[in-house]
Amino acid sequence: MSDNKQKRLVVALGHDALGYTTTEQWDAVKVTAKALADLIDAGYQLTITHSNGPQVSMIHKAMTELRRVYIDYTPAPMSVCSAMSQGYVGYDIQNSLRAELLSRGNSTTVSTVLTQVSVDPYDEAFYNPAKKIGRYMTKEDADNEVKKGNFVKEEPGKGYLRVVATPEPLEIMEIESIKLLAAAGEAVICCGGGGIPVIVQDHALQGASAVIEKDAIAGKLASDLEVDELMILTSVPSVYLDFGKTTQRPIDHMNVTEASSYMKDGQFGSTDMEPKIEAAIKYLKKKPDGRVIITSIEKVDEAIAGNSGTVITA
Repeated sequence: MSDNKQKRLVVALGHDALGYTTTEQWDAVKVTAKALADLIDAGYQLTITHSNGPQVSMIHKAMTELRRVYIDYTPAPMSVCSAMSQGYVGYDIQNSLRAELLSRGNSTTVSTVLTQVSVDPYDEAFYNPAKKIGRYMTKEDADNEVKKGNFVKEEPGKGYLRVVATPEPLEIMEIESIKLLAAAGEAVICCGGGGIPVIVQDHALQGASAVIEKDAIAGKLASDLEVDELMILTSVPSVYLDFGKTTQRPIDHMNVTEASSYMKDGQFGSTDMEPKIEAAIKYLKKKPDGRVIITSIEKVDEAIAGNSGTVITA
């Protein structure tokens, strides 16, 4: 049942909340479901997005190997692999969360929306792809990929990997459906793995050979829904200054100006915490009275109570 007094929260799940293999995922989502159910019991309406790095790579490897063994099968495009991963990760989260809620006597409905996200075909990321996917290849296999128009990168001593672009998200194509479900008080799982990247061509949506970063879509989703809070779950309980050094210390709170300054100083690492901080800043510029919490799955309850995690405000 819809409750206008509910606080609205976008939760972005990282790899640790899902595991790296199918069996790990089954176990991990049960733990994740308990944390998400705690948030719903606390009065939050949840819109949930999630990573899919290990899952989409596994699917890409499987489909590539299928093509190698059975030549009648055509290779699966990255957009199709993304759709597959969205479906099966969403399926596991949805069923685990539903079961956890029902075991508590909570009848909140949970649904998964297969989500497409448009990107600019002229995004600079397409000219410098860097996201590694799939299996290690031989030089011969890598040359074949290049002939097909794909990009590869050599890792000395290991082999070659396919790399794809990570363009910025422009528009969440199913956003109106997501808004309707959220307004009805449902827990909505969407934009998994950043969403299926597509290019708008007249009235058609054409799958793009790319991956949209989970943190970027989390900030976009929170902004579009104008939720009260954005929670980004990662492998550490807080954001740290001097991470990994003897002077490492957690940040309990920072504003957008401070976050931008720390980022400029290189405090967050371009592939680790920095994308999360960038997503937080973009959301808070759209929703100045919002709040961002960055913490780990184990610290969700404490973070909501203000006893753990890093809070970012405008």
